[in-house]
Amino acid sequence: MRRELPPPLGGPGRGLGLVAGVVADRLVPDPPDARHPVAWFGRWAGWLERRMWADSRARGAAYCLVSCAPAAAAGLALEALGRRGVLARAAVTGLATWTVVGADSLAREGRTMAERLEDDDLAGARAQLPHLCGRLASALDGPELARAAVESMAENTADSAVASLFWGAVGGVPAMFVHRAVNTLDAMVGHRDERHARFGTASARLDDALDLVPARLTGALACLLAPAVGGDPRRAGRIMVRDASDHPSPNGGWCEAAWAGALGVRLGGRNVYPGGRVEHRGLLGDGPRPDGAAVRAAARLVHLVSGTAGALAGLGAVASGRTRRRRARHRKGQP
Repeated sequence: MRRELPPPLGGPGRGLGLVAGVVADRLVPDPPDARHPVAWFGRWAGWLERRMWADSRARGAAYCLVSCAPAAAAGLALEALGRRGVLARAAVTGLATWTVVGADSLAREGRTMAERLEDDDLAGARAQLPHLCGRLASALDGPELARAAVESMAENTADSAVASLFWGAVGGVPAMFVHRAVNTLDAMVGHRDERHARFGTASARLDDALDLVPARLTGALACLLAPAVGGDPRRAGRIMVRDASDHPSPNGGWCEAAWAGALGVRLGGRNVYPGGRVEHRGLLGDGPRPDGAAVRAAARLVHLVSGTAGALAGLGAVASGRTRRRRARHRKGQP
């Protein structure tokens, strides 16, 4: 009697779960920040940093490895539960996807910023900016607040949605959790300040590596979907390819240049951060500086890109599972 093959890694369960998680992100509110699993990880990583910190790249690499270990273990445990069948895999993948994908909250914060800018409420817009990025808001005018919001939404669409979905399709729940852990570490220690310039190197570079493909996919999707926000795909694609390298990040430029091209605005320039750190970025795009309407369109693009990425990730997971199943049958001599 021939033994039945085990369920493939991936397949319809993983694909359904990825799509369901993206839908849930739109429909089910996140828990309060203090109760969110990402916040739990942040508290763990912060506690560990206080005990492991040293002005050393090697110590920083060890910190990254130890910090991510619980996330990897939790992902492996959930993935094991999913081996019970298609519905179980869909359920655990959907729950994990909802946990790590933050597209709806990102777009919601962007819409709030758009409302305040459209109402000429500069004080409210400055108070809103920390919900999107870490720049010093006190001296920014309306267009600069809008620019900061658009740039943050563009880059974070890759970080908080597309990359998680990409790694979920490739490696399931463990890969999703590890990506989210590394991305959180990058936000915590991947800075160029005096404390983290060496200690945060491993976290920052690993985050760059994990986002290498997703960031370019994010940019490509934004260009393809440009007509939905009044843009032209060819123009957006031309600007993305032309200007992406003018950004200091190896990945962020692909997202921000694509948003600039799709929205018909100009991004980039001088950024000031708390503590007096100043960063000069190249200009991205050919249009005027963005306004509240552009911020609202950018938020819409967040939803469109993340939704399309979810559909592609689901299809990719199904196709990958079928391919692995065929290869397994071939190796065992089954039809």
